[in-house]
Amino acid sequence: MTRLELTGLTARPSQVWGGVRLVPLVRDKPVEGLRLHREVYGGYGAGTVEVGPRTHYTSYIPHGFVADWTGEGTSTAAYGTQLATTGGRGTQSAPPRTLALPRHRHHRLAKRQPGNRLRFLPLHLAMEGYLALHFGGPSTAWEEWSRQALRDGLSPRAEDAYLGWTVRGLGDALRAFEIHPGQCGVMVYTADALAAAFVVPHPGDYRLLHPTLIQDLYGELVHQYALYGAPVTDFGARIPDGPHLRTLTALRAAALRQERQWSEAHDTLFARELLDTSYGFDRVYRMGSFTLSRFLPPFLRNRAGQHIGETITDHKGRVAYLKTFRLSEAQIRRGHLLQRLADADWLLSRAARELGTSQDELMRRIRAAGFASLLRDRSR
Repeated sequence: MTRLELTGLTARPSQVWGGVRLVPLVRDKPVEGLRLHREVYGGYGAGTVEVGPRTHYTSYIPHGFVADWTGEGTSTAAYGTQLATTGGRGTQSAPPRTLALPRHRHHRLAKRQPGNRLRFLPLHLAMEGYLALHFGGPSTAWEEWSRQALRDGLSPRAEDAYLGWTVRGLGDALRAFEIHPGQCGVMVYTADALAAAFVVPHPGDYRLLHPTLIQDLYGELVHQYALYGAPVTDFGARIPDGPHLRTLTALRAAALRQERQWSEAHDTLFARELLDTSYGFDRVYRMGSFTLSRFLPPFLRNRAGQHIGETITDHKGRVAYLKTFRLSEAQIRRGHLLQRLADADWLLSRAARELGTSQDELMRRIRAAGFASLLRDRSR
């Protein structure tokens, strides 16, 4: 288990639009040797990805990111995309509404392209990692499990998410606020709950990819907080008057101290749930001196604000790229339950003892989590 460290990134004072708070992240200098571009897909954002033999992933996929470690630093991105929602059979991450739409087919979530380039599907790497959590189901044919559970595991598996343009105020905030010099990322909050973190290696990449935040997937809690939450307090520098503020130089120094205090407060208070958590990382692809990985939280029942995500790190472990998704309470419970079942080798009596509950109560929790098809009919 490893923590996230956003070395080289500094939080600037937040920008507020109603219940949405954007916290710009800036770098003193870009990450050398890596650039990110965008690859836009036709159709209506509907996509199907072949992730393995007889296994596919269906979701809303408006674009991919292309990681370029050639050192050329040139951008080949296309502009413009269309929005839609889609659903389908197999493992999937779909918004709540389902439409029958043409689909763009992809081979793998991350695929090498000519030259030193890798196309990957942003955020879907992380979501597929969550959907694949103990996807194979029971490893032993205990009598409590159904034939379907032993044959197919958790297939098909589905989770819900909300499109960014349905998150109240997000589009206005992204459109209205300035992009800072040196900005390479942003943290998005709704009702001061962390919705997502997004980091790229170069300010030019951020300017290009900033609009894609409105096309990302967001968690249920984030959508609800934005819809029902009250406006949040804007950042305001408070510089006490005094004889020490007699020159512009002194005033500028006092303003810079306020910025530093804001940055420290942000990391301590706002971003603590993301940065103070240990994650399990899974390497997806090695790109020269860079590594593309995805991560899962520990799925602790007594801890709110848990995130899945994906990173690109350099040879020193520094984060060049980051994208996160905040899980709902129900998604955390499902992850926790699957982890505990797997730890007990899917033996219900053992899992119930470790959870401090009865076997009947554990079976009720399995059904409530949406996994009723895993249990034998006579156990229902």
